[in-house]
Amino acid sequence: MITKSTYANGVKHLIIIAIGLVMMYPVLWLLSSSFKPNNLIFSDTTLWPKEFTLTNYINGWKGLQGISFLRFFTNSAQISVMSVLGNVITCSLAAFAFARLDFKYKKLWFSMMLVTIMLPYHVTLVPQYILYKNFEWINTYLPLIVPKWLAHDSFFILLMVQFIRGIPKELDESATIDGCGEGQIYWKIILPLLVPALITTAIFTFIWTWDDFFSQMIYLNNVKLFTVQLGIRSLFDPAGESDWGALLAMSVLSLIPIMTIFLTFQRYFLDGIATTGIK
Repeated sequence: MITKSTYANGVKHLIIIAIGLVMMYPVLWLLSSSFKPNNLIFSDTTLWPKEFTLTNYINGWKGLQGISFLRFFTNSAQISVMSVLGNVITCSLAAFAFARLDFKYKKLWFSMMLVTIMLPYHVTLVPQYILYKNFEWINTYLPLIVPKWLAHDSFFILLMVQFIRGIPKELDESATIDGCGEGQIYWKIILPLLVPALITTAIFTFIWTWDDFFSQMIYLNNVKLFTVQLGIRSLFDPAGESDWGALLAMSVLSLIPIMTIFLTFQRYFLDGIATTGIK
């Protein structure tokens, strides 16, 4: 006989599945519409296209002004990979300093670092733009990459600090007795145990950098330097006729790297979130 608890669990699962399908509908519509002719994208509301076509992907991949979307994907990959490396290296070093080292005004610098998390990006946009313009960095990738190599993202520093604080200090003391210095403790003790937090940082950095549109729009003007997001935006013409099919097709392709990264490192990502601060 079906017990009340089994019946209740079945109802809960059905509700969760229904909510999941509702949340997935925009993505499914995007995927479905990318295979529809332009004249059916908004007139055919079904998820199964009445007519299948690959023209949207072919036209979209051609890009604009003679530059294909392969160039835009390469540009986005370059910025994202360099940003990931910068955040992983510099934020882990800063976190190690705050969590393990003793230096003057340590608490003050840590508090100031926390304050920057609450500071909206738009507040610092104008001063940063003026600074980068004086450096002649406008229309280059430097404004998007260099800050990542200067421990710019305080959120990831805090994430790693909390993780390192959960690592027993007895390991550091044992390593010191064996003759290890602070650099060796970081490299041989802390860094191997920090892998879940490092992977979490890498995934977040890659997703945020890949999806970034505002910063790239501000600093990049040359079409040859455009990223995927700027390339997709260029396919939309509010003053004329937009190629919606190509726009949706390239949007689908832009999701593939993010989904691949997340699904590949999902287990490490969840470990990093679950164990940070309580390991």
